[in-house]
Amino acid sequence: MAVNFCVSCGHSMEARAIDGVERKVCTSCGNVHWGNYSIGVGALVFYDQKILLVRRAQEPGTGKWTNPGGYIEQLEPIEQTVIREVFEETGIRAQVKSIVALRDQPRSIHNVYIAFEMDYIEGEPKPDGVEVDQAGFFSLEEIQDMEVASFTHWLLDVALHVKKEGLTIDQKATSQGNGDVYFRM
Repeated sequence: MAVNFCVSCGHSMEARAIDGVERKVCTSCGNVHWGNYSIGVGALVFYDQKILLVRRAQEPGTGKWTNPGGYIEQLEPIEQTVIREVFEETGIRAQVKSIVALRDQPRSIHNVYIAFEMDYIEGEPKPDGVEVDQAGFFSLEEIQDMEVASFTHWLLDVALHVKKEGLTIDQKATSQGNGDVYFRM
């Protein structure tokens, strides 16, 4: 989709070269449209030697089993996004343990997907009935007979075979008081 009008002031945009890349710039206030981006998150919640999976009721991937997840909201801390998405889709309360994987899809809308391993806190899996129509904890043996999305298979492989803790929240750096959250190995 072409950006023709400034989101800050409503005036027209024109193409200009900035840092060697053609970008849309407002002819009035100079606001630069840097591109279209989305940030997705996904959860790998393990409980009693089983993984939490949901069956998609919408595209993309209708009918496929995946890990719960979704998109970050403006001004929402990313660790709160994944907690919210797990609860909304499954009714399960979980907390962030670490970041275990990252996927980069540079496309017309550049998507970055961050997968978190999470600790189960409480709840029984219950699908939201909108985005997902089934939810449950499944053993690795059980998922062999399920139509699990290939990306979810890859995430499980990463989570189960990782030799380090992954990226965890750096409590010292995060407690600086400015709202930023830092992750480190």
